[in-house]
Amino acid sequence: MDPLPHFRSEAAAFEALLRRGAGRPAPTVPTCPEWSVADLALHLGTVHRFVTAVVAHGVGAPPEDAKPSLDHPGLGVPAEHDGWPEPDRAPNTGPLPSGMADWFAAGAAGLEEALGTADTAKPVWAWGADATVGFWARIQTIETAVHRWDADNATGDPRPLAPELAADAVAQTFEVMAPARRAWRQAPPAAGERFRFRQTDGDGDWTVHFDGDDVRLTRGRGQGQERGRDGADSDVELAGTASDLALFLWRRVPADRLDVTGDRAVLDRYFDLVPPR
Repeated sequence: MDPLPHFRSEAAAFEALLRRGAGRPAPTVPTCPEWSVADLALHLGTVHRFVTAVVAHGVGAPPEDAKPSLDHPGLGVPAEHDGWPEPDRAPNTGPLPSGMADWFAAGAAGLEEALGTADTAKPVWAWGADATVGFWARIQTIETAVHRWDADNATGDPRPLAPELAADAVAQTFEVMAPARRAWRQAPPAAGERFRFRQTDGDGDWTVHFDGDDVRLTRGRGQGQERGRDGADSDVELAGTASDLALFLWRRVPADRLDVTGDRAVLDRYFDLVPPR
């Protein structure tokens, strides 16, 4: 999957939301309660600019972190930024600044250009094992989509993630995010738990085996797949649209949104095995 068309679409949707809300009080974001929509926009726009610098910088240590300070030159915030969200005072629920949509759009466009013109195999600094431009194209598309959903959810009826992108987000969770989060948060050793995630609006089928410190992903139900402790494919199965599966894994929607069969006690341990950020 080429992530950039999805990045472009999701960034444009986030920008449109900011334009619709300009001048109105910025609502708090239920799925990121420490932030308002303005704070979320500042966060995502900051990340886009930081990753643009990473892609340009290449290998080695990351460039100087673009800290979320309105006076940081890397942010490109207008000199006159009265009314912009102050990171140390979040959630900032005052009127959404009219210039924030333009600022966000410029950062997203810069990142899209950087990702689109660089070789996806180019080595760059990254926090994941795949230290390439392709890593950043994938994770930034997923993060932008999830935060667009966050903002939609704060302001109305959220549009789901596109099935192709959401299916990739499910796989990316276990290929990249779950091992990283387990290491960062020093999660307890697993006891052989197996979770199956089945997509109902496509052919996605992922079984994840947590064993000690290992996270092993199997796609589909091919012959020779390892079995759970009772001989079943998994201890617990979650079925739903790719969007709902991805949003559950990002802790945006509850398990009740999905069709769950199997051992609920194993499911209740999932976020102990994969601690949220």
